[in-house]
Amino acid sequence: MMMSPAAGGRLSPISVPGPQVVCTDLTLGYGSGRPAVEGVSLTLASGSLTAIAGPNGAGKSTLLKALTGQLTPEAGRIDLGGLDRRALGYLPQQTEIDRSFPICVAEMAAMGLWQRLGPFRAIGRRQGAAVLQALATVGIADLADRPIAALSGGQMQRLLFARLLLQDARLILLDEPFAAIDEATAAELIGVIRGWHEEGRTVLAVLHDLDAIRAHFPDCLLIAGRMIAAGPTHRVLTAETLGRARLAQARHS
Repeated sequence: MMMSPAAGGRLSPISVPGPQVVCTDLTLGYGSGRPAVEGVSLTLASGSLTAIAGPNGAGKSTLLKALTGQLTPEAGRIDLGGLDRRALGYLPQQTEIDRSFPICVAEMAAMGLWQRLGPFRAIGRRQGAAVLQALATVGIADLADRPIAALSGGQMQRLLFARLLLQDARLILLDEPFAAIDEATAAELIGVIRGWHEEGRTVLAVLHDLDAIRAHFPDCLLIAGRMIAAGPTHRVLTAETLGRARLAQARHS
């Protein structure tokens, strides 16, 4: 079982299982025009490992933004099982990150400790050791002092995973975690995700690669402006349901 970096610089297993997430009749939009998502209801079991699939523009990232609290539902309800949104882990798409911000790799990774330490408390020796351990886990400990602006796409994605490791969240939301990275990096990061799942965390990831979903994610949500199918991946990603998703997206666009 993969262990997660604790604030003391050693590795320790999560002690509390991930929450069950329930969304009821969600309608999501951006204030103008047709909603991006309409009438979506879903349940993520505690400790589940689930992918969100669907055509481009289907509302996959929009759903994640609602779960994180960045987007307020126009209708419906989200229940995170009592979890404070500030305590969930979220990996955005890299295009949403300001790479010009003048901080180094270790400093950005250490942001994962803010929930426990607060933004103004100095990072001590043990916390510094935890940061280096997280960077080592994703294979970039040698880049600790490098400015984030100098990182490749794959290195940046490893850094974002290190920050999540330090956050030690029970609910982890990933938006296209394997986009624009090489196969070796993707394989290592899949290992991190599997470790989270083995620890009992609830993990939800937006992915466009159906083969990766079939290989690594036991459960899947297929959406196209609305829920098309949900359940075990082998039952959701069929030719029939994928055809329904394409048709629904064409009507929704």
